[in-house]
Amino acid sequence: MRACSRPTCNQPAVASLTYDYAESTAVLGPLPTHREPHAFELCEKHANNFTAPRGWQVIRLATNFEPAPPSPDDLLALADAVREVGRAPRKPAPRPTTRRPEPNQKPPHGVEKPESQRVANRRSNFRIVEGGN
Repeated sequence: MRACSRPTCNQPAVASLTYDYAESTAVLGPLPTHREPHAFELCEKHANNFTAPRGWQVIRLATNFEPAPPSPDDLLALADAVREVGRAPRKPAPRPTTRRPEPNQKPPHGVEKPESQRVANRRSNFRIVEGGN
């Protein structure tokens, strides 16, 4: 997406503004397919509210501005972003924090473990498998 050239404006550009200083003329037209180095790209709001300096003539080549379709550069940038996310290292799944009791360790006589500890110490039938889809 080509953004508006106005500072702090993040809206998509829909118009191109060029100046002819020798003729004191500003030309506001549709957005070209390729970025022009000496042109300003404006969003719809800034294109519709544009005023030229005093004594200058404004030529408007279009009155309705349409957003530019995605260019091959936009599509390549999107594909590169998706590839970059795919290359990012994955964090391993957190391991359970419950400790298993020592094999020969028994609770003191007459003391039973609470139900939650008995369930937590059982072995699960499920295992975490890395890289599965």
